[in-house]
Amino acid sequence: MAPSLPSPVFLVGSERSGTTLLRLMLNAHPEITWLNEFEYAVTMMTDEGDYPNLSDYYAWLDTHRIFRMSKMTIDRSLTYPELVNSFLQQRMDTFNKPIIGATVHHHFERLLKIWPDAKFIHVVRDPRAVSRSCVVKGWAGNVWVGLNRWIEAENIWERLAPRIATENKLELRYSDLVESNHAVLTKACDFIGVAYSEKMLEYVHTTDYGLPDPNLVQSWKQKLTKREIQLVEARVGRKMVERGFARSGYAPIQLSLLDKFYLKAQSWAAGIVFRIQRYGIGLVIGDLVTRKLGSRRLNRSFKLKMNQIQLSQLKKSW
Repeated sequence: MAPSLPSPVFLVGSERSGTTLLRLMLNAHPEITWLNEFEYAVTMMTDEGDYPNLSDYYAWLDTHRIFRMSKMTIDRSLTYPELVNSFLQQRMDTFNKPIIGATVHHHFERLLKIWPDAKFIHVVRDPRAVSRSCVVKGWAGNVWVGLNRWIEAENIWERLAPRIATENKLELRYSDLVESNHAVLTKACDFIGVAYSEKMLEYVHTTDYGLPDPNLVQSWKQKLTKREIQLVEARVGRKMVERGFARSGYAPIQLSLLDKFYLKAQSWAAGIVFRIQRYGIGLVIGDLVTRKLGSRRLNRSFKLKMNQIQLSQLKKSW
């Protein structure tokens, strides 16, 4: 079992669902510090909860962009649960705050294996906005495939939520956070066990992110075509309504197997084009070939160069 550490609070949900905004706000609280993209604590675990081989884990972390950005140190005398706990402790020590939180978008059901008493804040956003944002980020070539991350996160939450005590889980909507941030932040602070602080909105002074803009909540209505909205609703309409998001009113459509194959193929091709445009064909091919060869040593240089390019294009959010 992991060493003594205050039970962490995990912020979970799909990427592009507003987790960055909420994380920045909570991290600005005088008593709370927050780690972004803490997937590296659980990605190499199995769904059954088995821990990874530590040597493999060290090698994997060596080229992990988010982990390298964190400037964490690895104590090789620790067990796996102790090691990932040490990352949280290092964050607390660095910022000298008593409460630790971390954002996890993928495989967050595995967190309970290490932190059975953790608290969870689940944020959900309209899937039409999420899918469009994923296309803009280059993670998908169309909104149909852009839904994958939203579907993954919401399916995990459906399985995980019943396993968490009522007092240890809080569900929030991105639109509420943007439109009524004081009320939502007060609710989050009560859940975490701290008083609301006006300082939570001071993240704008240390990051590239501005204050929430309520005008952007429904921007997907102008940004998506009728066909794109129909595609999203054809794939996740029922789950979307269950989450409290009303349908657009457009006529439902049915997709054939050929339609779905085309959408996946088009997205795959768009992904290759995006990677080549971002990294250059040399890095893309070099990364692919060295991974296929199974050579970590050769692949490392390609990964690190790609990390640097990606870092140069990110907004400051820490």
